[in-house]
Amino acid sequence: MASSSSSCSTKHQVFLSFRGETRFNFTAHLLKALKDKALNVFFDEDTLETGEQLLPALSQGIAASNLSIIVLSKDFASSKSCLAEVSDIMDRNRSEGHIVLPIFYHVDPSNVRNLGGSFKTSFEDHESRRPTDEVKRWTDAFAKVGKLKGIHIQDNKSETEYIQDIVDDVTRKLMNSAPRITSEKLVGIDDQKKMLLGLIEQADIRVIGFWGMGGIGKTILANAVFEEVSPKFECRLFLKDVSEKIKKQGDESLRNELLSKLLDEKEICIDTPSISYPYQDRLNNIKVLLVLDDVSDPDQIDFMGVKYFGPGSKIIVTSRDRQVLRNGRANHIHEVKKLNKNDSLQLFSTFAFKLLNPVADFQDLSCKFVEYAQGSPLALKVLGSNLYTKSKKEWESEVDKLKQYVEPKISQILKSSLDGLGELEKNIFLDVACFLKGEKMDIVEKILSNYYMGAMCGIRNLVDKCLLDSIDGYHICMHDMLEEIGKDIVRQKCKENPGKCSRIWFPKDVDQVLRYNQVSANCIYIFFRCLFLTISL
Repeated sequence: MASSSSSCSTKHQVFLSFRGETRFNFTAHLLKALKDKALNVFFDEDTLETGEQLLPALSQGIAASNLSIIVLSKDFASSKSCLAEVSDIMDRNRSEGHIVLPIFYHVDPSNVRNLGGSFKTSFEDHESRRPTDEVKRWTDAFAKVGKLKGIHIQDNKSETEYIQDIVDDVTRKLMNSAPRITSEKLVGIDDQKKMLLGLIEQADIRVIGFWGMGGIGKTILANAVFEEVSPKFECRLFLKDVSEKIKKQGDESLRNELLSKLLDEKEICIDTPSISYPYQDRLNNIKVLLVLDDVSDPDQIDFMGVKYFGPGSKIIVTSRDRQVLRNGRANHIHEVKKLNKNDSLQLFSTFAFKLLNPVADFQDLSCKFVEYAQGSPLALKVLGSNLYTKSKKEWESEVDKLKQYVEPKISQILKSSLDGLGELEKNIFLDVACFLKGEKMDIVEKILSNYYMGAMCGIRNLVDKCLLDSIDGYHICMHDMLEEIGKDIVRQKCKENPGKCSRIWFPKDVDQVLRYNQVSANCIYIFFRCLFLTISL
């Protein structure tokens, strides 16, 4: 038997069909295990609402569930309501692809297929009491269930182990059956996701780092991997914006929150630098999947106690700083790739037009925005959203604006990457943004070494933080949006008088400063550097 819900909309993942003989032992334990995995189960009085008719409610319950578990016990076929459930379930399996998982509970699957053993007696009894066509539907459906791949429970291992196998199988089937949504969040990440899933399967890889500039899609990729593999882990948790949360609530509070969720214990309070007994041992007993998103310091990884997680645990860490991942002992660091032009155009179009491709009249303009974004999902999303339903003239105006200004939502994310930069790294970042982008790496290193002690080290640090990059290993480069942010930082300090700017690069400003002798002492130093570059390069 099973029971019901009044709504035909899907509000259950699992419909549980069983005979009363297993209700208070095996089925009760299975129900608890499914619920412990946060699965919504259609089961007996839990979902039967007062006044409902049993059979229509059962049919609605099956229709409102994604998967049916049929616990086939020795006396199952003696129940007319159980056979009616099986008939309805198999009808939906044939017509709608409804997922069915048979559990052969101490019965031979061949007896289900061939209507043998105790089932033969039950069906003979039905034939003498029920209409022929009804019994025919039941026998056909019952035999089809016997031909499905299921789980055969015998005495070779404990029921607890079998129940764990069932729960794992159910979660895996539900994950695989989820519709592959062409969501804007998933555009262009399939190849990276596939490769990372392979890494997670490797026993010698425990900590995986996702590295890339702000807005490149590290969190989206980490979430896609997390959702795919989470059914394989006893405990799983996605901890978003780690650095920001630590700033707001402190590292001890965040760690206590993490441990409370992993160990299913309220109000854990550890106020010491390290995790002590008995929590170490308890963590060591569980297989954990943990994502630490947006980590800015390797100590944040260690502080969360990941070294105490049990065998088979996997920790995914996202960061904009490659050195953080190295020092955090990541076994593998994956550089999150920017989107190619086709994927960029598709992602942009989902926000700008709510379509997978741009409208014909806006094709060329769309390509300009895609070129500007340079594969950044954040930029494509923000730009596309801002342009939705706007006229062609407004689009053209936005293109012109981008030549000097970065969208505030994008700027806010990217500027946060500059937080914590030392004076050396900050100066080098601004110099590259204003003068040196696209120049040969060895010449840039030579020039900057004339002005800063440790310039080469500063350049390497900026590369690790995804603020600089190297084209083909020979030329220094920077994302166009970072370039504009750097220039804007300089401009904001000298809005009224270009001569007071620390760096001058715009020809009109150069002409004005020289023509009217407006150069400040600070500007002379930087400006003559610009002249040197112009002459020597």
